[in-house]
Amino acid sequence: MATSRRDFLRNSACALGGMALASSVDSFGAIHALTPQSATDYKALVCIFMNGGNDGNNLLIDLGQYAAYSTARNAAGLAIPQANFLPISPASGGSYGLHPSMPEMKALFDQGRVALLANNGPLVEPLSKTTYQNGTGKKPLQLFSHSDQVGLFQTAIADNVSQTGWGGRVADKTLGLNGGAAFPQNVSISGLNLFLTGVDTRQLAVADSNTSLANVLLLSNAPGATTTEINSRMASFNELRALDNNFKLVKAASDTRTSAIQTDNALSSVSPVLATTFPNTSLGRQLKQIALLIKACTDPTAGINMKRQIFFAQIGGFDTHSTQLTGQAALLTQVSQAMNAFYSATVELGVQNNVTSFTLSDFGRTLQPAGTGAQAGSDHAWGNHHLIMGGSVLGSRIYGSYPTLALGGPDDTDGGGSPRGRWIPTTSVEQYAATLATWYGLSTSDLPAVFPLISRFPNSNLGFV
Repeated sequence: MATSRRDFLRNSACALGGMALASSVDSFGAIHALTPQSATDYKALVCIFMNGGNDGNNLLIDLGQYAAYSTARNAAGLAIPQANFLPISPASGGSYGLHPSMPEMKALFDQGRVALLANNGPLVEPLSKTTYQNGTGKKPLQLFSHSDQVGLFQTAIADNVSQTGWGGRVADKTLGLNGGAAFPQNVSISGLNLFLTGVDTRQLAVADSNTSLANVLLLSNAPGATTTEINSRMASFNELRALDNNFKLVKAASDTRTSAIQTDNALSSVSPVLATTFPNTSLGRQLKQIALLIKACTDPTAGINMKRQIFFAQIGGFDTHSTQLTGQAALLTQVSQAMNAFYSATVELGVQNNVTSFTLSDFGRTLQPAGTGAQAGSDHAWGNHHLIMGGSVLGSRIYGSYPTLALGGPDDTDGGGSPRGRWIPTTSVEQYAATLATWYGLSTSDLPAVFPLISRFPNSNLGFV
């Protein structure tokens, strides 16, 4: 029986292993034919997602409000002693403390390489406690839900379910900055995700640094095939990919395979090394792989020649309904050490001013504890605090407005007899993301297309970079 084109593509010996290259087949989007207008500099954004909802109340404390914090948390055993917080004195004013597990972040904050954004979260429009409680203000979709709030942070669209992430949409609008480079602009070291999904942008998902770059994307032929057979198979495979490209679905699939082959060729020819030592943790290995990719993609001898890239890494375990003191401490140790090593690697590569890293998380957590003693934790909340790191960051500052730490107070969603301490954000995810995207190279005219709610907020740039 004759072999159909479909069967050949499915069963061909040209199989890609060890990676994933997502296409926009589901939206029938095909890569636009852009006239290359390559940027002259290199810039990268690195998203570090703290999955589960990191407790910002223990990440960053306004020491002037320590009494209110202690009153809410100490009896349950969830308060960190004031003397244990790592003191920081922001140029923006006030006296604050970082979680005691983050000495590396304190050092970089003091050096002006780290900033913090206070009380940020998904918003459809600015909200006050009054407009939140009386229903006159528009609220984000499905507040306090893990999956929904992860989606809102990754899409930066708080009033609708989006099929694209803001990292993907930024990449869609900045494709031309990479000129004719064939390497994927968006790369995940933690599986395919919504954040990097665009309409025209395909994300590359690779393993962490336990797998060398030359082996993360393998193009393998049938066992025992001769060189002549391999070349013949590849020639046939190339011819097949050129057929029926007037159909969007077929073209999208062909483009995906072509991009995968080009990416494999690029990665298989490089073996970058770093002198910087990374911690042997999941996040440490992810960030090391990103550093190795940056080295490969910016090395003029490698021929990849990328000018803009967006990366995604992730660490889980932050859904601390119980045993939070020990659990969060261990996780924040990993975050601090891995981010510090990554910054050192960018210095080693001479790109520290060209790479900006930032954290996201599902949401903050309630000031009111859940449980007591060693089992004490906290529940799902809203506004949260985030770290921003890089040589271009205007560090040693806290941006946004730190909330009033009072159960039932002016920033708490709840009142009456059972306030929880769930802070109404004072800056939106849209503003946070738009600030990063503008630094990356997104034009002002493209801001509304990438961030459709941005005009509802007083400014689109929070000024931290």
